[in-house]
Formats: sequence, structure tokens, C-alpha cells
Amino acid sequence: MRMPSGSSVRIQALTRPGWQPSEEISEKRILLYLENKHMLHIVEHPLIEHKLTLIRRKDTGTKDFRENLNEIAGLMAYEITRDVPVREVQTETPMEQCSTYELSRSIVLIPILRAGLGMVDGISSLIPTVKVGHVGMYRNHRTLEPENYYAKFPKNIKDAVVLVLDPMLATGGSASSAIETLKKEEALIIKLVCIVGAPEGVKRIEKDHPDVDIYLASLDRGLNEKGYIVPGLGDAGDRIFGTK
Repeated sequence: MRMPSGSSVRIQALTRPGWQPSEEISEKRILLYLENKHMLHIVEHPLIEHKLTLIRRKDTGTKDFRENLNEIAGLMAYEITRDVPVREVQTETPMEQCSTYELSRSIVLIPILRAGLGMVDGISSLIPTVKVGHVGMYRNHRTLEPENYYAKFPKNIKDAVVLVLDPMLATGGSASSAIETLKKEEALIIKLVCIVGAPEGVKRIEKDHPDVDIYLASLDRGLNEKGYIVPGLGDAGDRIFGTK
């Protein structure tokens, strides 16, 4: 979620049980925040932009591509998890007891096979307690629509914050299908996390799943005649695993 410019609203406060508005966080400001909440979030940061340049280059090798992709995912995780719910706990420091906060929901990563695997380590290095499920898909050559061939999820997915991972959001078909599969498993909080996206894919997700936030490092110009994102970064799966 992106906060309105100049607002002092703290997302943590919105998610604390029993929280009541105060002078710092007025009801008017909360309404303003909610009204300005958008599905699409472009995560902007100089380090992300630098590493995105590296993975766009056609002469970047497999090792550097894989490492930088993972690092971009890790950097994006700070923004993606900005509104993760927390609960108040009492903590004993070396000096005294004090009130602190810890995550109140589990975080589950769902990479779309195979390219989504390239984003898992970057996020799990920041949040080591994450659980990881998987969704595998192939394109039906008759209908041209994605079909699931594999799906396995952690048991706590209904109560977790679920991050669907895929480096590329092109037509949006695979991502939409993966999200639909998760909803059938009763997942309630779902976020789609991609490195590069096309407007066509964003529109598909907004149409099919208006309750799912989309996080991108870059929104590119569009798709070419073969369905690849342009300018894009090529086939992410091939470049991650060296199979191009």
C-alpha cells in the first residue's frame, strides 16, 4: 500500500487489535488513505532501478541475472510487507520490560513454476520464517489458456499473507489462474509480486481479481506479437536457469 503524501497514518496502527483513532491518526485521514489505495504499486528505489538495468542487459550471464533478480525481490519485500498485521507483545530487554510488536500472520510464498523460484531466496533471506508452496502451469495449445499441472500449499494458507511470485506479468493468464487456485483453497490475503509487467497483464488481474494488489519494479510499454514484454528482459525462466 502506498501512503498519501504528507500523511502520518501508520499502517501498523490500522492492523492492531482494539486500535482506536487518536489525535495522530484521525478517522478522516484513515478514510483518505483507504480512498487512495490502488491495486498497482510500482516499487521505486535507486538500487532496484540499478539492478533492473543489469538484468535487462542481454549480455548479463546466468549467475548475475539470478543473483540480481533475487536481490530485487528482496528489496521489494520491504514495500510489499509494509501493511502486514502485527500484534503487541511484552519484551524483556537487558534493561527493562517494554511493549514491542511482532508479526501476527504467517507469510507464504507461492512461486509460479518455474521462473517464480528465482524470487524465493531474495524474500526468504529477509523473512526466514516464510513457508513456500508451488503452482505449476502449462499452456493448453487448443484453448491457449494456462492449466494447472501441480499445486501444493502450506496448511495455514487461509490465515496467511500470500505472495504470488512471478518475474514477468505479461498477459496475466498464469497469474490470474494461480490466484484463482489460491482462492479455492480459501486464501484471503493475496498479493501478486512481479519484477516487470505489461499494461495488458495489469488490466487482466484488475478485471479478474480486483481484491489483489499488484507489485512491480517496472511497468513496461506492452507486449510484442509473440506475447513477450517489451522492452522487458527476455524469458526470465531461461535466463534464471541457463536454458536459453
